[in-house]
Amino acid sequence: MERRKQQPGSPRRPPPSEEIEEETPPRRTKLLSDIYETCNFIMLEPENFETAVKHKVWVQAMEEEIKMIEKNNTWELADRPKDKEVIGVKWIYKTKLNADGSIQKHKARLVAKGYSQLPGIDYTETFAPVARLDTIRALIAIAANKKWKIYQMDVKSAFLNGYIDEEIYVEQPQGFIAKGSEEKVLRLKKALYGLKQAPRAWYSRRIDKYFMDRGFRRSLSEPTLYIKSQGNDTLIVSLYVDDLIYTGNNEKMIQFSKKT
Repeated sequence: MERRKQQPGSPRRPPPSEEIEEETPPRRTKLLSDIYETCNFIMLEPENFETAVKHKVWVQAMEEEIKMIEKNNTWELADRPKDKEVIGVKWIYKTKLNADGSIQKHKARLVAKGYSQLPGIDYTETFAPVARLDTIRALIAIAANKKWKIYQMDVKSAFLNGYIDEEIYVEQPQGFIAKGSEEKVLRLKKALYGLKQAPRAWYSRRIDKYFMDRGFRRSLSEPTLYIKSQGNDTLIVSLYVDDLIYTGNNEKMIQFSKKT
């Protein structure tokens, strides 16, 4: 068999021993046990209280939820009314994950079965405005033009802070029925997640009143935009459900408003 002659001027192909191997970046791996653990926690989010109560992490999550609700003075024990329907409540369980798939938190939320509420009896208004995207863009553009800092704040359990006008009763939650008062129910002072009027109660009875009582002016065309002026100082706040965006030219005004 004839060996082909190399053409003059053509590059010489290096022998296999001289070939340069490209360095490949190390592959990041996860332990199989970690993957199984994450999958199990996601797949085993309890669908009911009977399942959740068998696991310590979910029991702790429910205890944290009840502590937060009671600290917020959301309800009070009351006799079961004879002329009012009592709304049921339900536990909802969710596993919050970090960006890398690891578990951040086990969250248990107590929600009212608002689908059983009757319009005109258990609630009237339900609508709560949210900031338009154009408003958020305009706020960011103003801050960028004036070189103002922008701050974002999330109101924890926002809907539980809204006062309600209606007389609403709910059942005591599973696992947290008061000893010696098993026949009693809970009369709500503030809204619970799941109530039809919860969004409206948060906006009109709580956050809107909060800003108006502190000297802010509400925009006529955008009810979720609030402006406060003191001399040459300006503070602007935009509300999107339970997220607040602050900007202005006075850092002390911003920090004071956030803390109060």
